[in-house]
Amino acid sequence: MRKKPEALLGRRAFLGGTIAAASGLATPALAQFENTTQGERDLTEVVKRNVSSFRALNWQPYFSNTRNGAILVDISSRCLHYWSEDQSIYRLFPTSVPLTEDLTRRGRTSVIRKVEGPSWAPTPAMRKRNPEWPPFVGPGPDNPLGTHALYLSWKYYRIHGTHDTRKIGRQSSNGCIGLYNRHIAELFGYAKNGTQVLLI
Repeated sequence: MRKKPEALLGRRAFLGGTIAAASGLATPALAQFENTTQGERDLTEVVKRNVSSFRALNWQPYFSNTRNGAILVDISSRCLHYWSEDQSIYRLFPTSVPLTEDLTRRGRTSVIRKVEGPSWAPTPAMRKRNPEWPPFVGPGPDNPLGTHALYLSWKYYRIHGTHDTRKIGRQSSNGCIGLYNRHIAELFGYAKNGTQVLLI
């Protein structure tokens, strides 16, 4: 039995509205400021989630070995790959990535410090722009670095958690890579000082 034209139109309108709502989620996200340890601000622009599926990768095209473990961050697909040194563990996590191309850094670095319960302090420039911000935020639910942080050899760059889960899958930072707190806790357990990191 053929559907009536108005029934088809109603279904199309519903699907169109659902797709538009899903692809243009405009809930506020947070982004870090340049030259800081990841201060955050509400974004005024719409940031879209990555809705593509992730795919598993092999480490060989990206690393000559997996000594100390290896982390690959794919900015385009907004995901992080981890391989253990003996290659018995492979994990794939969704991430947040830098807000714009000019804030994106690519290349090789490494983990130089691991902090559980990181603290955060805004830079003087951030305090000048936002005098209402506290001079220091200790570990806890208000901390923009989440529950764990992997500090990289590049100054001001980190792989860390976030308490604001809306950030994951979005372009929402000024350089750092964010993970769900449960995922950064798992990665924190695998990674060590000296773990190789490549951002592509």
